[in-house]
Amino acid sequence: MFQEIIARIATSLSHCQIPYIAIGGQAVLLYGEPRLTADIDMTVGITADNLSDLLVAVEEAGLIVLTDDPTAFVQETMVLPARDQDTGVRVDFILSFTPYEAEAIKRARFIMIGGVKVAFAAPEDVIVHKIFAGRPRDIEDVRGILIKQEGLDFVYIERWLREFDSTFPEKRFLGTFKDLADSREPQ
Repeated sequence: MFQEIIARIATSLSHCQIPYIAIGGQAVLLYGEPRLTADIDMTVGITADNLSDLLVAVEEAGLIVLTDDPTAFVQETMVLPARDQDTGVRVDFILSFTPYEAEAIKRARFIMIGGVKVAFAAPEDVIVHKIFAGRPRDIEDVRGILIKQEGLDFVYIERWLREFDSTFPEKRFLGTFKDLADSREPQ
């Protein structure tokens, strides 16, 4: 079910020429420990000024927008919440145009799903996203990716986390990552 929805979303975003990557639990399933996830998270490389393009893609994908005033909601939250009409699966489109997100989108890994090439965040970028979010589930996801993935680009991960630390020093993103990397179990 999730794969079919993701393939539809990827097709519509590509058709509307909206750069994107699948993040969150769906990306964790590719790189980390299997876990239940009830939604789909997509980062889209656009600003709120391009919301009309995203709304076309959402409709094309068979999704329903979950807010009465998408423009106001997106301007306030930078998220467009939607739901698949047939299954009820929630899909959040996170609008982003930061240098980090632009680089993460360029680093996408393409996975074939149902004959559709779908852009997923690279494992390093899933780690950065999860460390930034910082919830207990996110930290467990990072731990699973660190255990399962070999050859991760730690320099890349640490560069972005160090940059985020300079903006949010109280969060200690880099320290959290280093603690997790130091404590991972050998394979």
